[in-house]
Amino acid sequence: MNEFQLSAPADFGPDEPSTNFRATGPQFPPTHHLADQPAVAPARDVDTFVQEFLEELNFGQGVPLDRSTINHQYLALASTVRSYLMADWLATAARRRAHPAKMVGYLSAEYLLGRQLGNALLNSDLEGIVEEAMRQLGIDLAAVRAQEVEPGLGNGGLGRLAACFVDSLATMDVSCIGYGIRYEYGIFRQTFVEGRQVEVPDTWLALGAPWEFRNPERAVQVDFGGSVESYAGDQGRPRRRWRPDWNVLAVPYNYMVPGYHNGVANTLRLWSAEATRAFDLQIFNHGDYAEAVRAQTFAENISKVLYPEDSTPQGKELRLQQQYFFVAASIGDYLHGTLPEDFDLARLPEQIIFQLNDTHPVIGIPELMRLLLDVHGMEWDQAWAITSRCFAYTCHTLLPEALEVWPVSLVERLLPRHMEIIFEINDRFLAAVRAQFPGDDDRVRRMSIIAEGGDRGVRMAHLATVAAVRVNGVAELHSQLLRDKVLVDFAQLWPEKFTNVTNGVTPRRFLVSANPPLTSLINDAIGGGWITDLERLRELEPYAEDPVFRERFRSAKRANKDHLNSTLLAAGTAQLPADHMLDVMVKRLHEYKRQMLKLLHIVSTYEGVLSGRVPAEQVTPRTCLFGAKAAPGYATAKETIYLINRVASVINSDPKLDGRLFVAFPPNYNVTLAQRLIPAADLSEQISLAGKEASGTGNMKLALNGALTIGTDDGANVEIRKLVGDDNFFLFGMREPEVAELQSRGYHPGEVYASNPVLKSAIDLIASGHFGDRGASQALMGDLVGNDRFMALADFQAYVDAQAQVDAKFADTEAWTRSAILNVARSGYFSSDRSMRDYLDRIWGAQVH
Repeated sequence: MNEFQLSAPADFGPDEPSTNFRATGPQFPPTHHLADQPAVAPARDVDTFVQEFLEELNFGQGVPLDRSTINHQYLALASTVRSYLMADWLATAARRRAHPAKMVGYLSAEYLLGRQLGNALLNSDLEGIVEEAMRQLGIDLAAVRAQEVEPGLGNGGLGRLAACFVDSLATMDVSCIGYGIRYEYGIFRQTFVEGRQVEVPDTWLALGAPWEFRNPERAVQVDFGGSVESYAGDQGRPRRRWRPDWNVLAVPYNYMVPGYHNGVANTLRLWSAEATRAFDLQIFNHGDYAEAVRAQTFAENISKVLYPEDSTPQGKELRLQQQYFFVAASIGDYLHGTLPEDFDLARLPEQIIFQLNDTHPVIGIPELMRLLLDVHGMEWDQAWAITSRCFAYTCHTLLPEALEVWPVSLVERLLPRHMEIIFEINDRFLAAVRAQFPGDDDRVRRMSIIAEGGDRGVRMAHLATVAAVRVNGVAELHSQLLRDKVLVDFAQLWPEKFTNVTNGVTPRRFLVSANPPLTSLINDAIGGGWITDLERLRELEPYAEDPVFRERFRSAKRANKDHLNSTLLAAGTAQLPADHMLDVMVKRLHEYKRQMLKLLHIVSTYEGVLSGRVPAEQVTPRTCLFGAKAAPGYATAKETIYLINRVASVINSDPKLDGRLFVAFPPNYNVTLAQRLIPAADLSEQISLAGKEASGTGNMKLALNGALTIGTDDGANVEIRKLVGDDNFFLFGMREPEVAELQSRGYHPGEVYASNPVLKSAIDLIASGHFGDRGASQALMGDLVGNDRFMALADFQAYVDAQAQVDAKFADTEAWTRSAILNVARSGYFSSDRSMRDYLDRIWGAQVH
């Protein structure tokens, strides 16, 4: 990969003002590093920490210890721990200035970070010191840690993956900056009112945000609207110039991303939108107070919430504003705030690779072209040669509706110069396609970046594929389907562009932090080297045959279930029954993930007891726990949540079941709850229709913590099953070719319903109104029987049969435990550290320091 040869990158300090003029923002005076003096780190002992904590409590929070609240104590503790990380942060920046390497710019609309305090304590190796310091001060550390509100800056797997990746890059000492949006409210907080999902604002900033650094002197102006004009450039050459109508200021908030026990701290830079002219005093003095702050209100809408509802034209426009806002700020920040003023931009691909995490940041491609063409005066061929080596694209979906297409009319209105550039990219690209495939007009139409028709659209996945140096899927099956079906024409044109990088999760958060009992057991058996080399978990395999180890493993699982129960009780959720199999399905609520299939299994079990088909004493004691949010405008998903809650209410109170079946749906599933729930789980439900799930990372977290998987051959399930073995995985359902074949010959769910008495009885019981709200139940079941887009009915019988295998294995405690241990031992491949090594080797060409 010669195009990724390493060379000296620009200076990049964590919190330093820009040293040069940025074309899209203000100009700053130069600053000077005074011989890059090393940061002064606090002494690492209990007495020093106690003194620094009390100073922060007194002088930072303004209260003495005996008058402090839990929130005062949390803010003081976070600020004290932060000072230790800051020393690493400053030292990392100084070291990278002295020994530069190519940088990874990770562009993601989501970062689902989770709580920061525990992660900071673990990675900085301060846990023991802080525990003793708080004990000496009489402070309940667990209560203080529980006070933290996690930032809701992501929706699910995409955002959590981004957080795992930046964690791994810091642990591996790779020069990286993550770029995203600092949503004021983030994803909504989910509550249930009479079983229905109700979205309320996630006020995660209300009690303070001690982990962030606001850095207004690095703000970047981001423009919108207006028109484009022609003018004569150097030597009379015709040039184009954007004349925007309005703008906002992107103000960066920096977060430290600490590596594990290595003294490294990278940067996550999140942008907040502010008005360039926030307050009009003259209008205010004339009494029009609302108009005086209108510009501020309008600007701040851009970073107000994650994924605003886009069923309206205004919502669509706001989403595009968000996407351009953060990539324009990020690319401008790097080009005009990080690179030296005299840097030769022809060498830009040697300095940085921007990774596009799905299609949300793809508008960055025409933005970089605009800067090179219009601000830096390059000709098209040179600008394109640079741009087409500075981006790589990760596609996270196989669903056509998830591949963003923006109306041309919207892009022209909001970003007129960018639309011109996109048209030019497309014209040149299609000329190459015609030359390669003469006379194949259908291929040209399919591959065009512009979707023609009544409402012309910009296909962002096509734009990303045309410009990216590499395109990757996120699991072996997903990458194959990406090449063979979703982007098949592009893969035929550029087979060398396509590769696979299977996703991974960070073991620091999702095993070490989340599961102390299992971590302690593993450390006692094989030592702690696995924490940064997860493949070493293979050393656990012989322990699966050790009865003493198996009993200790079960003891750790019981402790985790007790911890989960305590968490749910504290949150007001009903206590889970003891000694049940904990069967969990935790993921975003979407039809293709098939929460409905799981619900049909629950209802069929219940109906069997009601009808006398199944004696209650033959039902395996099982708690089925759901965790999921539905997008606010996704009516079917919200109706599914409503039905699950109604089913839970009836089943949990019916004495006919003798307490052997329980359904729970705690609201507002997030990273904090995941870290309690995943270690407690016995069975992991990964039951999406084959060919629809890109990867899934919840499946990896659950297997890593000793849950057995029941799943289809979809996404990363394929690789999990190969690694853990068929005897330790419950496979069911159609494979992707079978799904495609059934779809091609015509799928008739009504026929499946009529031909399967168990399935029919379950659906009829729901539709009868047995679980309340007969009208809603009939509508949902009618759509399922009449449509069933994701073939839950087709896979129902295979799923029920696989669940019978689950019951049989769970009855053999030793066999189940043996399989659970082997799941842990064989899940080392699914570390995000391994994912990052694959990106480094196959895509980025960056360097581990």
